Amino acid sequence: MSASPDTDSVDALRSQIDSLQTRVNELEVQNARLSSQLSRCCCQKMEDEVSSAVDGGSVVDGTGKSMNLDKKTRKKKDFKTGILEHHPRRYVALRLMYFGQRFYGFASEAQFDPTVESEIFKALEKTKLLVGDKKKSQYSRCGRTDKGVSSFGQVISLFLRSNLRPKNTDDANSWELSVERDVLDAEIDYVRVLNRILPKDIRVTGWCPVPIDFRARFSCMSREYKYFFWRDNLDIRAMESAGQKFVGDHDFRNFCKMDAFNVHNYRRHITSFELASCDKRLESNELWCFKIKGSAFLWHQVRCMVAVMFMVGQGLESPNVIDALLDTDGTPRKPQYTMAPEMPLILQSCEFQGVRFICSSDARQALHVHLEEAYQTYELQAAMTHEALLSCLPQEHGCSDQSLLGTHRKKKAASHISLMSRPTEPSYEERRAKLNLKVEACELSGQSI
Repeated sequence: MSASPDTDSVDALRSQIDSLQTRVNELEVQNARLSSQLSRCCCQKMEDEVSSAVDGGSVVDGTGKSMNLDKKTRKKKDFKTGILEHHPRRYVALRLMYFGQRFYGFASEAQFDPTVESEIFKALEKTKLLVGDKKKSQYSRCGRTDKGVSSFGQVISLFLRSNLRPKNTDDANSWELSVERDVLDAEIDYVRVLNRILPKDIRVTGWCPVPIDFRARFSCMSREYKYFFWRDNLDIRAMESAGQKFVGDHDFRNFCKMDAFNVHNYRRHITSFELASCDKRLESNELWCFKIKGSAFLWHQVRCMVAVMFMVGQGLESPNVIDALLDTDGTPRKPQYTMAPEMPLILQSCEFQGVRFICSSDARQALHVHLEEAYQTYELQAAMTHEALLSCLPQEHGCSDQSLLGTHRKKKAASHISLMSRPTEPSYEERRAKLNLKVEACELSGQSI
């Protein structure tokens, strides 16, 4: 049987989208290479101009007049921003760990402070490791976690100040990728230097020299998330059956917060979806986690997937609801439901080809001591909370405190409305139509979008 015209047109559109995405990636790489060459040329030109203008502490300003600056004034002028533009530099990837409870997300574009990114750049400025702003540094981040979300494997890439000078100035990679022991010993210990300045809930756990066309976002091969939860009375077998339906290439528009203005392709590939016990118990209850690995994820995708999984585990929905929501032809509009809380979610790791993160023995030891002390503090707090729980139990004759734990009355469950019977959000096509009308109205009025 031959394919229908509709199927051919859909396949053709998908092929065009894949081709355009490939071209975008190629242009990103080309842009990075040209930007790096331009930056080196500009830096060399500025150094030549400054060296020719300086004569015993005299600097020529923009009008051609000579200004006598003493050493104290020159130092203040050069270093007040914490950016050293004319120092040797190398392009590196930094691996980060942070606990997100007090942060308004990772990205500094958030409307509120603090963010993880803003704290990192404060530390980079204080340590004089920056060689330019984000654009000049060719800054890239692997992902932008939401408010309250943590990570043990976030990765960023950018140019940083280096102790090394290139042997061949025409080939930056000849020294940027060098990882010989004598070279590493002479290089700045980025992990140790930054961790001395960063707040306690952010740490750098490793660094690696990378090519100048490396981008933390686009060079990432896969990302893995973990989501922790207490088992309670959840049906693990039903959840495992439902989770396997996510594996593979699917359209996840019904499992995300849709951004129709910026995102037009909602197909993502999930390589594995697992449930695992964490070997941690609280009386009769047990801590478990979801392990979700994929090439890339949409906005709030993991928390939406987890929310529906909990409905399956509670027996409120059948595992087959996953099939229905992944069928965007049959279900073009996302049913309204609340996504899972952000606190138990962790961006566990980001995988790159050929990137091996480095951490000196001194930095690793300091990181171990820091995390061990934090763990002991949280264990003390847990013990105190447990003691408070025991103190609130009724002291009945012949009934031990331990036997009463786990027998608390559960909250009365609200009446559940089937996902497929709920009100829905606008479809992607409806959102785009509304956006197009807004764009046309702005163009007619001369206003920006």
